[in-house]
Amino acid sequence: MIRNFKRTVAVLGAVAAGSIALTACSESNETTSGDAGTKIEGLSGTTGNLVAEGASSQQKAVDLFGVKYAEAVSGANFSYTPSGSGSGQKQFIAGQVAFGGSDSALKDDQIEAAKQRCGGNEAWHLPMVIGPVAVAYNVKGADNIVLTPELTAKIFKGEITKWNAPEIAAINKDAKLPDTDIKVVYRSEESGTTDNFQKFLKATSNGVWEGSGKSFPAAVGAGANGSTGVVGEVSATEGAITYVEAGFAKDAGLGVAKMDFGQGAVELNKDSVNKALAKLQYKGEGNNMVVDSTKLFEMKEAGAYPLVLTTYEIVCSAGYDAETSGRVKDFLKVALANQGSDLEALGYIPVDGEFKKKLETAVDAIK
Repeated sequence: MIRNFKRTVAVLGAVAAGSIALTACSESNETTSGDAGTKIEGLSGTTGNLVAEGASSQQKAVDLFGVKYAEAVSGANFSYTPSGSGSGQKQFIAGQVAFGGSDSALKDDQIEAAKQRCGGNEAWHLPMVIGPVAVAYNVKGADNIVLTPELTAKIFKGEITKWNAPEIAAINKDAKLPDTDIKVVYRSEESGTTDNFQKFLKATSNGVWEGSGKSFPAAVGAGANGSTGVVGEVSATEGAITYVEAGFAKDAGLGVAKMDFGQGAVELNKDSVNKALAKLQYKGEGNNMVVDSTKLFEMKEAGAYPLVLTTYEIVCSAGYDAETSGRVKDFLKVALANQGSDLEALGYIPVDGEFKKKLETAVDAIK
């Protein structure tokens, strides 16, 4: 746990130190502060403070991007409040932040309000941060636990209450499963992670899970606030289990379940997530990149891990004042230029290929 924590601090510390050493080339609208020295072209160089709020799942990623942004644009700063997806959406619609970070798309009854906030223009969902969700646990002596979506649903519903329950033991024949109570930990605040986790369970558990939405049903287990809160609670509680972004689980030293989606046990890693990302489908066309999460979660591709958060930056397609538009576009360009090893070390999946090109096109089109 300490080793992983130090690695995360080292990554952010290294890029912070780099921001002192490097100077942005704002006069030429170009910088070399991107990942592995990649040039970032077309920056406006707009100074000032860019404010955003939302999903805690993307906090470590946007912290990294914020350091790189300040490094790339002299006189620019970025602040992000990880208050949860629900709050990020509300603050964006209210015009209190330049963009909202969210693990789920705006609901139908929010679309018109978001359009009004954007001066009559469409709000776009840009899935800039890709974070796999871990089913994370604290069970001493039980490594490499395998679960299925149906077993996972029964655990979080309170229908399976012991780690050595016959249903779990049946697919973990070599594991040393203790006679320990399972203690469910869930997000206590409105959360896009909760929304997506419930969508996943509903789509894959053969009717076991029926709930939906950003609020987790409180009938079973105990709530904790934010991604940091749930991993802290699980770390301190023998037998506990939660759903959380992979980077948080790994930094806390928690066990991460392998998931059998119907084609055998799949370990959560870059390769298995990229197999799922390669099959992404969208609900709409153009630059509003709302991922069809149901088709993603129902995926049966061998070796793929589809329990993935495609975390959005919700932005105005147009309607910003000139300075805000410049800051938003510069920040997003910097983020796309830093999809490499530093981001991966924080537990995220760097975007690449056609998916990345689609995001670049959308960012260029913001007015």
